[in-house]
Amino acid sequence: MSIREVAPRDGLQNEEPVPTDAKVRLINELSETGVRRIEAVSFVHPRAIPQMADADEVWARVNRHPDIRYSALIPNTRGAQRALAAGFREIEVVVSASDTHNRRNLNRSTDESLDDIASLIPLIHEAGATVEVIVATSFGCPFEGDIDPDRVAGLVARVRGDGADRIAFGDTTGMATPRRVRDLLSAVRPDLLHFHNTRGTGLANILTALELGITEFDASVGGIGGCPYAPGASGNVATEEVVHMLHDMGIGTGIDLDRLISTAETAEKLLGRTLPSGVLRAGPRTRLV
Repeated sequence: MSIREVAPRDGLQNEEPVPTDAKVRLINELSETGVRRIEAVSFVHPRAIPQMADADEVWARVNRHPDIRYSALIPNTRGAQRALAAGFREIEVVVSASDTHNRRNLNRSTDESLDDIASLIPLIHEAGATVEVIVATSFGCPFEGDIDPDRVAGLVARVRGDGADRIAFGDTTGMATPRRVRDLLSAVRPDLLHFHNTRGTGLANILTALELGITEFDASVGGIGGCPYAPGASGNVATEEVVHMLHDMGIGTGIDLDRLISTAETAEKLLGRTLPSGVLRAGPRTRLV
């Protein structure tokens, strides 16, 4: 099992802005938990995502672990240039399966985003980096409702044909259920899955995907992050909940659960609020099997 920790980017991007020192501390502590992949920052315009305005400074100050693969999310050519100049060699870009969501999120149609991605891939490859295309709203859209798996399969065929190195499916607003996971993975398979826990189905979806042979997942320590279309609801599935479940099933992750829980406690202090993680709430005598 491989888990990519996404709290520093996907998690904090959905929180109130936190100081640069806090971001650096969070990444550095996560780097000592045994996690081998971390989504560190995104290079977006500060007016669009003010939470990521200090991405260059954060990345410059992080204690980079040689055994960890760090990645960055980019929205366009300028973002790609910044990420490459900063030294990233794993780049992520997003397109929504829902045209309505894509317009709301990126101010352009899905087809226009696909064209942009096609032009970005050679630029990133020429710099010796890889491209992961994240297909958002893969399991449903808050505006359009159900998303036909064939629609997602068509997008995957397009970006793979354009040279994408990896594909991820995003459960953007937590609409996925085990049934939807089976339906989509029967039509097309990604390299990685990103589930939200907005409706409490995150772990069930991961278990279903595991049974179908998927072994790479995103998660966010403490469950940091939220769904912008479901205020107050849980967002990303908590990394420590995923690791707790997998370890109890005898599935290795290489992650030290105690250190991960300690990092989740740090995240609570940095954000100044109670996080939704059930493992974090359970206490030292009951949270470990």
